[in-house]
Amino acid sequence: MSLHASFHKRVFHFSFDARTSRGSMKDKRSWFIKVWNDTEPETSGVGECGPLVALSPDHSPDLQERIEEIVNRFNRHALDIPSVGNLSELHSFMARSLGGDIVKYPSVLFAFETAMLDLLNGGNKIIFNNSFIHGNSIPINGLIWMGGLDFMLQQIEIKIRDGFRCVKLKVGGIDFEKECDILQYIRRKYFRENITIRLDANGAFRPADAMYKLNEFARYDVHSIEQPIKPGSPEMAELCRTSPIPIALDEELIGITKREDKEALLTGLKPAYIILKPTLHGGLYSCQEWIQIAESHHIKWWITSALESNVGLNAIAQFTAQYSISLPQGLGTGMLYTDNIDSPLTVNKGFLSYDRKFLWGEVDIN
Repeated sequence: MSLHASFHKRVFHFSFDARTSRGSMKDKRSWFIKVWNDTEPETSGVGECGPLVALSPDHSPDLQERIEEIVNRFNRHALDIPSVGNLSELHSFMARSLGGDIVKYPSVLFAFETAMLDLLNGGNKIIFNNSFIHGNSIPINGLIWMGGLDFMLQQIEIKIRDGFRCVKLKVGGIDFEKECDILQYIRRKYFRENITIRLDANGAFRPADAMYKLNEFARYDVHSIEQPIKPGSPEMAELCRTSPIPIALDEELIGITKREDKEALLTGLKPAYIILKPTLHGGLYSCQEWIQIAESHHIKWWITSALESNVGLNAIAQFTAQYSISLPQGLGTGMLYTDNIDSPLTVNKGFLSYDRKFLWGEVDIN
């Protein structure tokens, strides 16, 4: 009796021209890891490896070859199904079966973690049997993508009309004055709705300009801004200390795998928030570790998907529901693709829910 794994690649296509300050995207590639026990091959677990181009530490032209090597390594070990009681024990199993260097491949590690938890829970895409899959909803923000002024205003109107009370805007990729105009539009038109505005600069601001832009944005009662300048910039600590808008770190966390290094980063920069993406930030166990450290320093956090299909989003949502949630999470990406995988995830009035009547069946990963 032993475990086996395989992988398949699939390309998803955006339903629009998805733009950030790093450029535009028309499609997204994911590799799905399937894990099963040779005595019950009809029951399997599935996880998604979907690294982001030019951002994920494990994205490279030869990633598929690396995935194949890791899957072959897993199969050579031929390990039995482990007795796993928590993410720490699963992380130890992953290190044994995939090798200690698996931390260099966070999206692959996330896929294997998800596939194993799925398998251990019966292969029904139940990653964590918690309140989310039994009816409790998760508050989420409405993501506003970059584009022309009319395109962004249209998105905002749709999100607010659909019941979102927290919107997140990508900034840093169009004219700064137009971005201010958009914020002013929200505050003037929707002053009665008490809309929470989050911004995400993806490191687009120059350090010399950052404080000026933050002061201008602050006029519109902005909740927070993600990664205003590039990760690793020496100015970040001072910006976190003096910014009129609370700063949330995202890209700054990428590639940091040791607990002591996580501790050093958060104590050195002292951000107001951290934004966690399992695909980017080391998988589920690593995100759990980031949360533990952040909370010990009174730093708040929320979790965001990273353009995964509904398979990855389902796993991240269930992981998020392991915690007591007060802030809206970044899990509203299920409608991005024209050819997404059918799932029980539904969005209604700014909340993500799990339709218990939905039957996953066999996930089409080919």
